[in-house]
Amino acid sequence: MTTTTLLFLGSFLLILFILAKPLGNGIARLIDNDIPRRLASSESLLWRLAGVKQPGREMAEMNWRQYALAIVLFNLLGFVLLFAILICQGRLPLNPQHFEGMSWDLAFNTAVSFVTNTNWQAYSGENTLSYLSQMAGLTVQNFLSAATGLAVAFAIIRAFSHHGNKTVGNAWLDIYRITVYLLFPLAIIFALFFVSQGVIQNFSNYLLIHPLDSSEQLLPMGPVASQEAIKLLGTNGGGFFGSNSSHPFENPTALSNFVQMLAIFLIPTALCFAFGRVVGNNKQGHTLLWVMGIIFVVAAIVVVKAEYVGNPFLAELHATSSANMEGKESRFGIVGSALFAVVTTAASCGAVNAMHDSFTAMGGMVPMWLMQIGEVVFGGVGSGLYGMLLFVLLAVFLAGLMIGRTPEYLGKKIEVREMKMVALAILVTPTLVLLGTTISLMTEAGRVGILNPGAHGFSEVLYAFSSAANNNGSAFAGLSTNTPFYNVLLAIAMFIGRFGVILPVLAIAGSMANKKPQAQSHATLPTTGPLFIGLLIFTVLLIGALTFVPALALGPIAEQLHIGFAG
Repeated sequence: MTTTTLLFLGSFLLILFILAKPLGNGIARLIDNDIPRRLASSESLLWRLAGVKQPGREMAEMNWRQYALAIVLFNLLGFVLLFAILICQGRLPLNPQHFEGMSWDLAFNTAVSFVTNTNWQAYSGENTLSYLSQMAGLTVQNFLSAATGLAVAFAIIRAFSHHGNKTVGNAWLDIYRITVYLLFPLAIIFALFFVSQGVIQNFSNYLLIHPLDSSEQLLPMGPVASQEAIKLLGTNGGGFFGSNSSHPFENPTALSNFVQMLAIFLIPTALCFAFGRVVGNNKQGHTLLWVMGIIFVVAAIVVVKAEYVGNPFLAELHATSSANMEGKESRFGIVGSALFAVVTTAASCGAVNAMHDSFTAMGGMVPMWLMQIGEVVFGGVGSGLYGMLLFVLLAVFLAGLMIGRTPEYLGKKIEVREMKMVALAILVTPTLVLLGTTISLMTEAGRVGILNPGAHGFSEVLYAFSSAANNNGSAFAGLSTNTPFYNVLLAIAMFIGRFGVILPVLAIAGSMANKKPQAQSHATLPTTGPLFIGLLIFTVLLIGALTFVPALALGPIAEQLHIGFAG
């Protein structure tokens, strides 16, 4: 098992880095506003029509407050439009199955979910949504929410490369260029590949067929491949069908499964290369990749091992194999399913090709913990990088306290204002997770949705709020969440979890951009190399352990101790 898993992981990471390196160079050019002159001239008309001040003219760039306001207003507008589409779905075209509009609470939850890049789904797409809602509603937000996360990452990267400059870029310019020059081309390439593998793309009515073993069966149709591509590239995760990437119309082959995992990690990995290039020190980006890669490989091995060991009770019953294949597709197997689970929760994606609720206690705990530490192991598009940079600033600050020097990163001093924002951003999501779980367990409306007793039922609630607050979207599906209570409470967690982190990050960007770099001395802490890699890993693990170990002890750890260990 270990050799096979390591070979699979090694080939996955090798191909990922080969693809991400040139993409990172291209992203770096977008961050530096270095685009071909022909493209720049073709944009001018659009800027004038939209009323956006053009680059090169006075006040074209924004300070962090203007940038944040533009980001928030843009996403609020997206929420209103998506909410209207979902509510009015029954009266809109491209609805061959004549689905009615969503209830207000489900529409509210879904709109917040897709605008915040969470893609939490308390519904099954093939039984609820029209083609128009899927395309003009969800797919559009998959592009725009991904562009939002990348724009925020662009802003904080510029903050470390700008010196004595209060601006962090132009939000409208960044969102446009990210969508048109990065996300669209990649989505087209991946969509065409998925079609070649058998992912469907049509506007047909659902097909009524008559198989040999039953009277009739209704096969859902739809424009799946176009949504599938951006669902993965944008680390959105919301499936066209209820079973997500385990459905053969979304993920038909082992090769498509491998490419889907690559698509999830592609842009977050490329961003690390872009970061090093823009700040003028490639080793800075490589350091982040080492930290992410080490945590990812260890997490993947633990989950694969846990699923191969399976349930000791099966061995006691003299089963042929105790390996846990429950909830997994045979075409992917344990390694393909376990690795996908780690990839989708390390990133803020949430797409699934197996039922996480059917994983072993230890196998399910690792994906949950990867979300709880903020999904900084590669992470979401944009959010993974700026989330890891928060931990970088914290690690540098802790090291500065130990050696008695003012902490600095990339030559810029880290002072009280920055650390207040770092603390706020890091504490937002744990507070939402623990508070939301507590409210759900204390109220009758929350307890009604728990369908499994004991430690596993607690784990389902904890997983739901870990997923929502960290904008992941995957679930332990044994929790019944399509109720007004959970729809509203989870939506609040998603919204605050998204913008409660983005706003402090932009505040840090504004503060750091205005600082001039200091000359390095022999006492300056090097932020590359094995020592800092170890310090950064320790910082990430420390925050995760201090915050969530007590809660995990009541859920998956207690469940694993009850079942016992084997193998």
